[in-house]
Amino acid sequence: MPDHDSRPPFARRSFLARLGVATAAFGAAFGTERATAQTPAPAARDPHWQAVRHPQDDWLDQLPGKHRFFFDVTSTPGLVDTMQFVGNFYEANKSDYDLGPADLAVIVCLRHNAAPFAYNDAMWKKYGETLARRAEYVDQRNKDVTPAANPYTPVAAADAARVRGLAGLVRNGVRFAVCNISTNGIAGMIARAVDGTRDEIYKELTANLIANARLVPAGILAVNRAQERGYSIT
Repeated sequence: MPDHDSRPPFARRSFLARLGVATAAFGAAFGTERATAQTPAPAARDPHWQAVRHPQDDWLDQLPGKHRFFFDVTSTPGLVDTMQFVGNFYEANKSDYDLGPADLAVIVCLRHNAAPFAYNDAMWKKYGETLARRAEYVDQRNKDVTPAANPYTPVAAADAARVRGLAGLVRNGVRFAVCNISTNGIAGMIARAVDGTRDEIYKELTANLIANARLVPAGILAVNRAQERGYSIT
């Protein structure tokens, strides 16, 4: 029996062509499958943006409370309003929700022209003229007298108006964020007024903050970080 292919030449060429196409297709499919198996698909991107957290801001999470509120204060009138609004916040939570101060995390940020009220009576007694000027504060009861104590201090309880001010906030556990940039600026103002050095006066101011207060890099930065950690901002 002849061992050669008796099919016509064009039939043999057609068969070989089809065989080559099939082999190429199989090879491509196999190669693609093996590449897919070796190269994992990229992870799906999380569509929800998340802020980066820094350890310097962890104190914001250390305040106990079921509700968080951050008051951004930049002026003397703003501080007066804030003291009232914080009081309202505590009062309404107590009367309508039966929530006490321990249930509420409240921070008052003192920056810009409100920063001078972050320093205690000793600093106001010593540098009251400069602090009042920076705060644009005038005692309406006696406009010609420079304050010898923090007008809203939580320390002295002799003046009833002062007791209703920062003292009540401190008693309820309010924390104060004090702008470091403003503090540096105020230290410079005092240094020029008393012919002192900025560094020494800065150290003095930061060692004499009001109760429950802490220095933050910048007040505006604290606003940003607080909001990223779930505080309502006003």
